[in-house]
Amino acid sequence: MKKIILGSRSPRRKQLLEWAEVPFEIVVKETDETYPPGLTVEEVAIYIAKQKAVAVAESFPDSIVLTADTIVVLNDRIIGKPKNREEAISILSALSGNQHTVITGVCIMQKQKEICFADATDVIFYQLSLEQIEFYVDKYKPFDKAGAYAIQEWIGVVGIKSVNGDFYNVMGLPVSRVVRELEKLQ
Repeated sequence: MKKIILGSRSPRRKQLLEWAEVPFEIVVKETDETYPPGLTVEEVAIYIAKQKAVAVAESFPDSIVLTADTIVVLNDRIIGKPKNREEAISILSALSGNQHTVITGVCIMQKQKEICFADATDVIFYQLSLEQIEFYVDKYKPFDKAGAYAIQEWIGVVGIKSVNGDFYNVMGLPVSRVVRELEKLQ
């Protein structure tokens, strides 16, 4: 497989591509992560991923560029990254005992070719105590994570009741689908 450009700082996306043995280098361009009103939640994730891809592809027009954006949706509301401890506790308290959806928008660009899609995974948390939530937030500091958690950390191990869909999508990249789409461009 040809080397690609990963337009992401996410250590989880980096790890997933390494596990899949996809050769890549990381190049990140700052982009605005706002989106126009009226988009579905899937369209929001794709829109942000595409904005990231366009920004990186400008500097690497002949390369395959891969970008992604992961959002968490609870009761049709997008939950972003927590700004502080209190917001992280509030988010996890809302997710506790409930089902939410993790959506990752992916954009793969190479010259005039563009493959964009969204992958959705439903996650149900057990009811979590305030002590469990505070322990997780204080120890793992999930301030850079949509929904204030990482499934591969302590809270995922002890707090998740079920996952319906691609587990790796919840980590930040539906890597098996990404690999299949990349193979089409080789």
